[in-house]
Amino acid sequence: MARQRVFVVDVFAEDKYAGNQLAVITESAPLATDTMQRIARETNFSETTFILSDHPRDGAYDVRIFTPAAELPFAGHPTLGTAFVLRNEVLTSRPDSLTLRLGIGEVPVRFVGEGDGRETVWLSAPHVELGRIHSPEDIAPLVGLSAGDLDRRFPVQDAAIGVSFTIVPVATLDAMKRARPNRSAFDREHGSGFPHFLFSCEAYSASNQINARMFAESFGVAEDPATGSANACLGAYLLQHGHGYGGGDRLDLRVEQGYEIGRPSLLFVRGVRRAAGIDVSVGGHVVPTFRGELL
Repeated sequence: MARQRVFVVDVFAEDKYAGNQLAVITESAPLATDTMQRIARETNFSETTFILSDHPRDGAYDVRIFTPAAELPFAGHPTLGTAFVLRNEVLTSRPDSLTLRLGIGEVPVRFVGEGDGRETVWLSAPHVELGRIHSPEDIAPLVGLSAGDLDRRFPVQDAAIGVSFTIVPVATLDAMKRARPNRSAFDREHGSGFPHFLFSCEAYSASNQINARMFAESFGVAEDPATGSANACLGAYLLQHGHGYGGGDRLDLRVEQGYEIGRPSLLFVRGVRRAAGIDVSVGGHVVPTFRGELL
């Protein structure tokens, strides 16, 4: 039996060894679920994905996503990175678009060429459900801040896109730098709880509109360098609360993440609010770094 190939790519990266690392395992159909989880724990990246077949089933490629702690029904950077590996390393053709079948369902991905020769990989995000609103006084201590550090223009609110997050608006970049997950307070107040996705309208780079951080210890990840699923939730959240860059019903953002942990990342978030609902797309660049095989 042929050994499974392994590809490591950096997603939402402007250069090698930045962005969010992803291990993609091909020809994975013979692997048991427990083995996939152990491999994800071995790589210890935010996520590891497994392409079950290089042939589409009803027009979509079956893929499973694992963090070091658990399987996920959806995640952004694994979707983009896996689609990139499928297109460039697995398939005999290089289609302009393809669809992954994940736990949440089918997720379309498209590849858009740029003038400098690079490509941006875009996913059409699944539906985002905005949920419970929290008191700033309750949530701020869980991320090492005070209620006064939060941006009162926006609510602290849960959002779900197959996985759930608590979106925490932070007033300044200085407060973003000071933020730390407070594990004892988190366990005491919320048990397993949702990961906390912090954002600020102040950024390191003048070219970017948003700075973001993700604390995801419940997923086995202390801090995530770039979180496509949470940024999709952020896009829907900002449109819902009337904060659209480029127009009240439209959103076109550059989001920086991972700066505080030495993995600078850049995500593109676009959205539109229509009568039928909110549509969000998340894009970024993918940079290959390693290839090998499972022994």
